[in-house]
Amino acid sequence: MATDDATTSPPALELRRVVKSFGPVVALRSGSLELQSGSIHALIGENGAGKSTLVKIVAGLYRRDSGEFRLNGEPVDFTSTAQSKAAGIAVIYQEPTLFPDLSVTENIFMGRQPTGALGRIDRRAMRAEAQEIFQRLGVALDPDRVTDGLSIADQQIIEIAKAISLDARVLIMDEPTAALSGVEVERLFAVARSLRDEGRALLFISHRFDEVFDLCDTVTVMRDGSYIDTTPIAETTVDDLVRQMVGRDVTELFPKLPSEVGEVVLEVEGLTRTGVFRDVSFALRSGEIVGLAGLVGAGRSEVVRAIFGVDPYESGTVRLHGKPLPKGNPRLATSRGIALVPEDRRKQGLVLDDGVSRNITLAIRGRLAKWGLLWTKRENEAAQVWASRLEVKTAALDAQAGTLSGGNQQKVVLGKWLATEPTVLIVDEPTRGIDVGTKAEVHRLLSQLAQQGIAILMISSELPEVLGMADRVLVMREGRLTGEFTRAEATPEAVMFAATADAGVTR
Repeated sequence: MATDDATTSPPALELRRVVKSFGPVVALRSGSLELQSGSIHALIGENGAGKSTLVKIVAGLYRRDSGEFRLNGEPVDFTSTAQSKAAGIAVIYQEPTLFPDLSVTENIFMGRQPTGALGRIDRRAMRAEAQEIFQRLGVALDPDRVTDGLSIADQQIIEIAKAISLDARVLIMDEPTAALSGVEVERLFAVARSLRDEGRALLFISHRFDEVFDLCDTVTVMRDGSYIDTTPIAETTVDDLVRQMVGRDVTELFPKLPSEVGEVVLEVEGLTRTGVFRDVSFALRSGEIVGLAGLVGAGRSEVVRAIFGVDPYESGTVRLHGKPLPKGNPRLATSRGIALVPEDRRKQGLVLDDGVSRNITLAIRGRLAKWGLLWTKRENEAAQVWASRLEVKTAALDAQAGTLSGGNQQKVVLGKWLATEPTVLIVDEPTRGIDVGTKAEVHRLLSQLAQQGIAILMISSELPEVLGMADRVLVMREGRLTGEFTRAEATPEAVMFAATADAGVTR
């Protein structure tokens, strides 16, 4: 916790009424933030609220147009990331950027390796310092291990170790837990608390309220590019924060609408891929939402990728509307009525450098073409239907998808696959990394699609989402289905038992 001295000394980091525009688009109207040493401060807001722009100004990626920026009470104006790092600021992103072929130690000291008397790199000193940092953090990482193959959690620890080796006094953690398991999150939080106790200032950006209340001392809310309020965590509630974030009450995060469950549309029997999943069998009916739950690494994504034809499988059958679906052919699966919204929208769902219109129509371009030609007007008309229906917030249909907020990128991916008019929609982590307001919109859309008779298979690592939206819940553990529950039977305890109990144990 912050000491009395910390509260009377200048803030470690302070921004006041910061403005940033990109041409006619105002990304930050009035951004304000104050971080104290020895404290963990949360920054929350809907996608597009201006959080990322504010962080990039602090990191030296962007220069502000106006407003005040101070570090330890002194005015600063970074023109590069190197200046920001030299001033003692470190940013740990959701997806770390390390050199995969180098060791853990080499990544920590890249570009600033200590040298000995003859000017040669002092590898022993590097390794000793890396080991000392890991001991301080209370984590067991081999300094000599090559980083390729390490988990996202371990890669984030390496980024934190790099920041400590630079003696960074301000650490910004941008959605650091999005791809972590519960155990990995707890380890990361323990590290964050130890850094706070050393007197460093931490900024924690997250869409997960349970993590904000568990970890942070203070919270700042942004909305539509502007600062809204800063409050001690002990003096606020989730409902208060949601109202400040979205400017309205979000009374239903899981707006489950009644739908008529019909005939079996998708049948999976005995699906097996050695070492990945084994003997997976289930049925999916029209008008129902089936949740596929389990811990990270249980094999859920691999199963649906195999069904869609992206990944191979060795045995088993997939039938769509009673007819066998050949394996390994995503194009055929799409033409037969299956759509897969992938887990990683940026790497697997979007062409980031292409416009919104091109991304939405990507899977139906053959249908839109006439005499072998695709007209921009025809493409834009088709894209506008889904951009409007999904309320994609973009300055123009030709705006690059990579410039959109996470929530709007997710809407574009959904629009792309809904444009194919599927009868089976598979959505893998449909609301990962998006804000509470957009989550409610996505949930409402899924519920409406089920009402229209579409069969929906939803993978989610967020148990409240599974319980709130699913008519039926399937649970996987270590590549096998270990439980099936109706909506009434699917309690948190029952689902977690099936996800964690030893194989062969039933309840």
